[in-house]
Parts: sequence; structure tokens; C-alpha cells
Amino acid sequence: MIQTINDCFTTIFYHLHTTHEETISHQSVRILQMIQKERQVTVRNIAELLHISHNTASEHIKKLEQRGWVHKERAEQDQRKVYLHLTEEGFVIVKKHTQLDEQKLQDALAQLSEQEQQQIKSAFQLLSEVSIACTQSSKL
Repeated sequence: MIQTINDCFTTIFYHLHTTHEETISHQSVRILQMIQKERQVTVRNIAELLHISHNTASEHIKKLEQRGWVHKERAEQDQRKVYLHLTEEGFVIVKKHTQLDEQKLQDALAQLSEQEQQQIKSAFQLLSEVSIACTQSSKL
């Protein structure tokens, strides 16, 4: 079952992903995605996610800032804390590198019945919800 889901997922992504014009490392994509998906992200969170030193994470963030994809904001309550946020361009970049091409996906779904489309939507929603629950419980 696990192998089948993984094979299907990678096949779907391979055939329906967007085209990338920018050169960006896998680690940078992961960082942008974490900033997009999590409520408050610090350099420390990035270091923990990627299992790298704080200094290395800072260097990654500095490069993403220079490209105009990330900006920092000091916490109002504790000025020592700095949170990372995506810029508008950062949202575009993370979308291009992590989501499916909307037109390709629409073309694929158009080949299915309404009922099949609903089944796929429901299955993805359910798997998405339980994946969030799994990762939240592992953070506790």
C-alpha cells in the first residue's frame, strides 16, 4: 500500500508539476515550504528541520532574502526573536516548486467523471488532514 501511494504520488508530480525557470536548491525549497506552511518560523526551526547548524541555516536564509523571497520580522513581545515570512515573490516561487501545474491538473481531472473527481478530492483532503495530525503529534 505504502509503495503504491508513493509511486502514484511521484508519477502525478512528475507528469503534472510546473516548469521551473529559477535555479533553486532542494533545501531552499524546503525552507520556503516550511515558512509557507507553519505559523511562526525562526532560523532555529529551519536548522532543526534540515538537521543543519544555526549558522548554515542563517546562510540559507540570507541567500533567500537576497533573492527577495523571504523577509525577517522581529517579534513585538520579544525583540530577540526573529520570524521569517515569504514575500509575494517567495509565495510564487514556493508554489512553482511544490504544487502541480493548475492547467495540467485540470486537463487530467477533465478525463474523469464528476464522481471520480470528488473521490480524488476527498481522498486528498483526508490524507492531508491526517498528515497534519501526524506531524503535530510528533512535535509534542
